[in-house]
Amino acid sequence: MALNKNALIRYKTIDKCLQNNNRNWTLNDLITSCSDALYEYEGRDINVSKRTVQLDIQMMRSDKLGYNAPIEVYDKKYYRYADADYSITDIPLTENDMNVLSETVEMLKQFKDFSLFSELGGIIQRLEDKVYTEKTQQSAIIHLDKNEKLRGLEHLDILYQAILKKIVLKITYQSFTARKATEFVFYPFILKEFNNRWFLIGKPNAKKQQPIVTLALDRMIAIDFDTKIPYTNTSFDGDVFYKNTIGVTVLNDEQLQEVILKIDRNNAPYVITKPFHHSQEIVEKHEDGSTIIKLFVHLNFELERLILGFGDAIEVRSPKLLRKKIRQKLERAHNLYNRN
Repeated sequence: MALNKNALIRYKTIDKCLQNNNRNWTLNDLITSCSDALYEYEGRDINVSKRTVQLDIQMMRSDKLGYNAPIEVYDKKYYRYADADYSITDIPLTENDMNVLSETVEMLKQFKDFSLFSELGGIIQRLEDKVYTEKTQQSAIIHLDKNEKLRGLEHLDILYQAILKKIVLKITYQSFTARKATEFVFYPFILKEFNNRWFLIGKPNAKKQQPIVTLALDRMIAIDFDTKIPYTNTSFDGDVFYKNTIGVTVLNDEQLQEVILKIDRNNAPYVITKPFHHSQEIVEKHEDGSTIIKLFVHLNFELERLILGFGDAIEVRSPKLLRKKIRQKLERAHNLYNRN
């Protein structure tokens, strides 16, 4: 059955609404959400009638698209999924979908050696492996780290579209240290992934002097568009912004320093073949197999976590402030293990 793009947008929007169990969804709510979504995707008002959404719900409930969505009405006016964990995105791909994906993979493989695809190393192989495992029901050849309980991934698409369309957001957010959630306006710039977590980078205010803010997707409670506020264009460059940073915590210039580390013989090969940062240089190799390296990075939380992860395999030679911090944390850890 042929589907137009608008119908797919409506199905996906209804699905996202019904996955949100913190709100009661009336038919009018679903109509409004579909209209807003079509406006954001298409950039123009598209009339969504009551009959259209009713037919969408009927189609999602049926097996014509393979959804069989357990949509039910309660209190005679609210819609929800009978199965709170259900989503149409969890439906297996059809044979036709798999054939289209297979053809796409074969086409991409023809261009993998071109410079345009140089930054996509491994992605084509991972896509090919995913298609292979789905079609053959065999175990995956490429195994990736994943966290099934990772929160916030459901926000990726809406945030991506907001950045693409340059739309101001209203975000309800609660940090780990906040007692309650707050809502604020946010100008999104880029999405960033680090250590299997996703972050939104932007500003809560369009003024130039306002600092760049990093928001974790797993701390976002709700996201909405605010089309009444004009999006202020910016020359933000993620590569420049993170040039001297390991992770996502970008600090001021005072925290940007040269770091000297000594790596023991057993771990030196790993650090050499997988550098901590693009600024990493080998300063000296000792006869005992240990290696001295230097970095030019911000002295942030992620750098400390990286060093501590190697335990006694790394010694911080300089700067003194970082050496003192690592020593204090190792001493506290030592005291923990010395308790009876």
